[in-house]
Formats: sequence, structure tokens, C-alpha cells
Amino acid sequence: MCITVKQMMQIEENGHQMGFLRKFMMENAGAAAAKRLVEKFGDVKSKRVLVFAGLGNNGGDGLVIARHLAGYGSSVIVFLLGEPNYIRTEECSWNWNLLEKMESIKLLTDVNLEHLKNLDKFDIIVDGILGTGISGEIREPQASTITYINKSNAFKLAVDVPSGVDPDTGNKNSPHVTADMTVTFHRMKVGMPKAKDVCGEIFVEKIGIPPEAEIGVL
Repeated sequence: MCITVKQMMQIEENGHQMGFLRKFMMENAGAAAAKRLVEKFGDVKSKRVLVFAGLGNNGGDGLVIARHLAGYGSSVIVFLLGEPNYIRTEECSWNWNLLEKMESIKLLTDVNLEHLKNLDKFDIIVDGILGTGISGEIREPQASTITYINKSNAFKLAVDVPSGVDPDTGNKNSPHVTADMTVTFHRMKVGMPKAKDVCGEIFVEKIGIPPEAEIGVL
């Protein structure tokens, strides 16, 4: 059964109120997505990974993925689309503060993509820019970043839904990420089947939300 973004937000809120905190949901989401990459590539020790993280919870999922891949031995760079003090959620901020203590991950907060001129030096790019938080047209620096992702020859993983794709309708903004794999959480979002051409292989991962959190929502 597919769900809307509004339903997912209510399910998350219900789970949070039950005591299964959003921080745990984010951890499980990022861990599940990282595991899919490990399954895809086998050994990721030699892989160079670039994680693009927005300032909301989609970015937070990306930060968790970065930490897990570093744990698997990947060479990881995280590119935050904005300044850390503008991070919008407690969960994302918590994970960013954790990465700041890790020498194994290189953190970039300058939105100048000139830092990343050599498109082919990354094996994997993680799109944690917008996810289900899309609203209206794609602005900067998100638009340039999405264009950059699509130009790269790296394997592209979208977190929850490719950035620029409306999870409720499947409508594609300009620009939007064309992913090789999308890992979405808890349940498929209603618009995703209509956007399969840009989602790539889709995996739906459970992240520990109690089934009771769906009562009254579905």
C-alpha cells in the first residue's frame, strides 16, 4: 500500500509520540540505505562517495549514510547545501555534529560546486537534498547541484525519493535527479510508481516504526 507524504508525516509523529524517536527513524533509514549500497557493490572499501545533504531530514538521512559508509571503509565527502547553523531539524543537526568529530569524513559547506570539478572522481553519489520535502520550483543551490549529479558518471542513490520529484504525484520538476537506485522508507510514496524512470531500482525499507503508529492514518 502506497502512502502520501502527509500520511507518512503523521505516522512518524505517532511513532515519535509512542517513544520511537525521529532520531531512531533517521538512523535506521540511513543504515538501511547504506546496506543497500554495500549489497550492490560488495566491498565498498575502495569506493569514493559524495553525499549531498540538504538542511532538513532528507539531508540527515544522507549524513547517517555517510557515517555508515565511512565505517565500511569508503572514502566519503559530505557536501552540505548551506551553512550548518541553518540546519532545520534537531535530528539533522545532531548527525552533523557527530560528523564534525570524525576525521574519516571530509565536510564541505561551501555551496560553490567548483570544489568538485572532476566529475569522474566519485564512484557513488548520494542524493539527500530534498526528498519528500519538495515544494515549488527548484531554487539554488539545489538546482545546480541536481544538474551536477545528473552529469556525473557515478552510481546515484536517491534517499526516499529523487530530489525534484513530487512524491505525491510523480511529477518531475526541472531539474530533477535521475537515480540508479532509490531507497524509500516505511512504505512506497504514492507518486513513485509514476516516476520509475527516474527512481531506478526501488527498495522499500522498514525503519522500525511500530505498526500501531499507522492506526487512524491508513
